[in-house]
Amino acid sequence: MSLLRTALRSSPRVLGRRFASTAPEQKSSNLPLYFIGAGVAGAGAYYYLEKNTPPPKPKQEKSPLDPENWKDFKLKKIIPYNHNTSKFVFELPNDEASLLPVASCLVVKSSDPEALLNDKGKPIVRPYTPISPPDQPGELTFLIKKYETGNASKYIHALKEGETLALKGPIPKFPYKENEFDQVALIGGGSGITPLYQLLTHALQSPTDKTKFTLLFSNVTEKDILLRQELDALKKQYGDKFDLVYLVDKPSEGWSGPSGFINADIIKKYVGSPDLKEKVKIFVCGPPGQVNSLAGKKQGPNQGELAGILKELGYTQDQVFKF
Repeated sequence: MSLLRTALRSSPRVLGRRFASTAPEQKSSNLPLYFIGAGVAGAGAYYYLEKNTPPPKPKQEKSPLDPENWKDFKLKKIIPYNHNTSKFVFELPNDEASLLPVASCLVVKSSDPEALLNDKGKPIVRPYTPISPPDQPGELTFLIKKYETGNASKYIHALKEGETLALKGPIPKFPYKENEFDQVALIGGGSGITPLYQLLTHALQSPTDKTKFTLLFSNVTEKDILLRQELDALKKQYGDKFDLVYLVDKPSEGWSGPSGFINADIIKKYVGSPDLKEKVKIFVCGPPGQVNSLAGKKQGPNQGELAGILKELGYTQDQVFKF
């Protein structure tokens, strides 16, 4: 038996099996090749991105609009809004933004020197405030209501996509500065909402502007309320510093808000007291009759003397601005 054991121990086959069962298997590793391949692929991707990524667009320093000269801009598209109002989107060259300061407007006239003239043969020129953001590239959008007695609005509503309109501006209105006032009241009617909307969207989106805003917006009926969806969205997002009150002259069944004109009682309920002095500001924009009733007539581009309901309530000339 001892001889057999000795023979088995010396057998090369048995020795091979014993070696295989006790020594770890030696396999060649591909890990270095993986690292090399990944490095080459990464370098290639970096080179590809570097080669094919366009250089950053330089910061736009100048508006494509001109405050001194008329320029024609092509009507890109018309978007119906309601029964008498549409959005008119004009194309800005080279995908540039308007860079309109807040608050400001543009003046418009016909590109055709023979069209849109008054009874003296002079061009009819009207101010309009865009509703598109000043930094929106490539487009400038107006929300324009068609008035049967409004020659300019009827002319614009008759334009076709691809035609042009002459624009000039910006025309500065009020140099808004954040936190200049503690409370700001915006009182508007009809299409007079556009400059108030411009100011609101600019101020509310600034996290450092702590001003409290209140909008009193009156219309004939609910269907006449312009930018309602956008205003409701602002209220939902910025409700801590934005109060929104709609008024209609002819309320439908189920209307829960106030009705009638904006009067002294409404102002006393929602607007900061005149005793706040320089810390309260009221902006007014709407049909001439409404502006006259609330704050007195404007004198062309000038403010004119403060009158109407706001003066009767004790507000001063410096506390009120008429767009």
